[in-house]
Amino acid sequence: MSAQSIYDQAPIGALIRYSDGTPRPPQRFKNKLAAWENNNNVGRLVRKGESHTIGNHTTPASFTLHQGDFGSAGVVVLKIFKTFSVGSPLAFTIVERPTPGMVRVLDRTGGHAELLHLAADRPAAQAWLASHRYSNAVLDEVIDDDTAADSDEGRAA
Repeated sequence: MSAQSIYDQAPIGALIRYSDGTPRPPQRFKNKLAAWENNNNVGRLVRKGESHTIGNHTTPASFTLHQGDFGSAGVVVLKIFKTFSVGSPLAFTIVERPTPGMVRVLDRTGGHAELLHLAADRPAAQAWLASHRYSNAVLDEVIDDDTAADSDEGRAA
């Protein structure tokens, strides 16, 4: 799939794989492997950004993937995100979609919302939210894909 297809079709919370089509180098080549992983990895779709213009510069639509967290003893020190323009030449694949009944914890309502957590059900989402305390967070239950297309991607009012 193209980056534009991911932007148009993938729901927030989907697991996305991206690749430039080159083969993985052997493990012993640390620098080559790190460079390869920069264009060949997987992440969870956490945000979609619309195209916008500032002055005479227009930034194309984009989407952001959460690739992982670094920390220890349950404390996250660094979150790794990667943002792609809809014009990216990489190949993308939807590996996994959120299943109906899962609950997205979003940082706010509306089109600029960012996924904070994807929980298995509403009680798990409420428990996560109680322990992480985001003031404007919204719970958004994942519904069936057909229904979601009719109701603006399943966002609850």
